[in-house]
Amino acid sequence: MKNVLIVDDEVDISELISLILKKEGIHSKIINNPLEVPELVKKEKFDLILLDIMMPELSGTELCSKIRDIVDVPIIFISAKSELIDKMLGYEIGGDDYITKPFDNIELLLKVKSHLRLNQRTKQKNTNGNLLIINDLVLNKDSFEVKQGDIKLELTTREFELLRYLMKNAGIALSKEQIFETVWGSEYGDIGTVAVNIKSLRDKLHDDDKYIITIWGYGYKFLRANNE
Repeated sequence: MKNVLIVDDEVDISELISLILKKEGIHSKIINNPLEVPELVKKEKFDLILLDIMMPELSGTELCSKIRDIVDVPIIFISAKSELIDKMLGYEIGGDDYITKPFDNIELLLKVKSHLRLNQRTKQKNTNGNLLIINDLVLNKDSFEVKQGDIKLELTTREFELLRYLMKNAGIALSKEQIFETVWGSEYGDIGTVAVNIKSLRDKLHDDDKYIITIWGYGYKFLRANNE
C-alpha cells in the first residue's frame, strides 16, 4: 500500500485529504507541525508528500529545501497562493506539482495517483544503478547512451555530461556557475557555453519546456516529472 505524508497545520484540511486518499486505498500520515518532518522522513519511507506552504512554524518552501536532499519522492504543494510567481518558486526549490486551495477533490486525487504511478514506473525500470530515468528519457551512464522513448539521441560528450548532471539533480534549481564548474571545469572556456549547450540539448530533446526550464537571472532546472 502506498504511503503519503500530509503536512498541513490546518487539522480539518489534512484530515479531509487523508479521507480522500483512504477511499482510494492510499494510506496517509498526517503531520500538523512541519518541524517534525525532517527527522520523520529519515526514519519512515513515504511514496509522496503533500505539503502546505503557509504554515507558522516553518513554511512549506523552507521545509521542502530542508528535505529535498533526504527524500527522492514527488512533492506536491498545496497552497492558497495562486500567483504564477508562487508556483515558480515551488518548482524551483524542488516541488513537482502545485494545487491551489480551495482544491477540487478529484483534481487532488488525480494528481496524487498520477505522481505515484510515475514514481513507481521509474523505480521498476531503474533496477540497475547505471540508469537515470525521468519521464520518457533513459540515460545509461555506462554505455553513454540516451533514449527518448524508443529513439536513441545522438549527443556530444559534453551534451551527455550536461544532461546527466541535470537529470541527477532533477527538481533542483542549478546556477549557471554550478553547471559550468561541474560539467566543464572552472578553467575551461567561457560560462556562456552553458547557454549554448542547453539550447542544443533542448533542440535534440524537442524540449518546449517539457524537461528543462530557465530560471531567469540564475540558471536552469530539470523537471522531475511532467506537469500533469
